[in-house]
Amino acid sequence: MKQDYLQIRVMELAPQVFVSGQIFEEDVRLLAKQGCRTIVCTEPDSDTAGQPQSADLARVAEEEGVAFLYFPVEPGSVTAEDAESFGKACESLKRPVHVFSRSVAHAIRLWEMSE
Repeated sequence: MKQDYLQIRVMELAPQVFVSGQIFEEDVRLLAKQGCRTIVCTEPDSDTAGQPQSADLARVAEEEGVAFLYFPVEPGSVTAEDAESFGKACESLKRPVHVFSRSVAHAIRLWEMSE
């Protein structure tokens, strides 16, 4: 049976800004199908065994016509400078935006600090 919906918990942080835990290639395709225009990865590559590499997710996003921003920040160490840079990087992103990291709390904290 072909899955055509996300099987992850997604929360809305702001109008047209959503957040979740780790996503995979198929999730990128499903987000594109649902109208997502930008995906933001805040998790460093190889942070966790079995996680997809950002370059692989970016490739799938490009195939689907979705912008991809890789903005890695070490979990538990979000600084004011990280948040400021993240906020500036997000200003011009096409919405809806989907932000993710393995620890959804990490992505939420980064977004909230940048606001």
